[in-house]
Amino acid sequence: MNEKIYNMILNYKPYDEKEEYEKNEMLYFIKNNEDVLTRDNSTGHFTTSAWIFNKDRTKVLMIYHNIYKSWAWIGGHADGDSDLKHVILKEIEEESGLSNVKFLSDDVYSINIVTVDNHMKRGKYVGSHLHYDVEFALEADEADPIRIKEDENSGVKWVDIDKVKDYVSEEKMIPIYEKLSTKINDLK
Repeated sequence: MNEKIYNMILNYKPYDEKEEYEKNEMLYFIKNNEDVLTRDNSTGHFTTSAWIFNKDRTKVLMIYHNIYKSWAWIGGHADGDSDLKHVILKEIEEESGLSNVKFLSDDVYSINIVTVDNHMKRGKYVGSHLHYDVEFALEADEADPIRIKEDENSGVKWVDIDKVKDYVSEEKMIPIYEKLSTKINDLK
């Protein structure tokens, strides 16, 4: 059992009933699976995502995800690394070019279990599976330069918080993004 991830989830205080349910599912998944951090577990694995706010908390940084053809959060697979804060900082820099970001809290910001439909990635079939996603809230200066990562996204931009749903074509993600935007009031 991966104790670092288990304790991270165990100590997380759920925001709502959905998160309480998903927290329990994540703990069960960790207890009953040896490999929760790599894509070798084709049923599911841990991922991490960032909800990056500007300094005024009026915008979030989003990428246009090429596989899902939708504007989305920045994130990625743990790929064996149980230090999810390290993983998300690496993903932010890879996917947006930002290196000057700060965590708004030392704690996990949110959790979600996200279903991933089967798709092709770099010419290889990926079957449907679950992402046990741990999210962090961060802040960046919207004046800092950003760039795309051509093999994963074709756009990076700051989006007004109240317009996020207008950019997202993955309907299942809209309630998650709305929750992440609303929760910022708990950190102020």
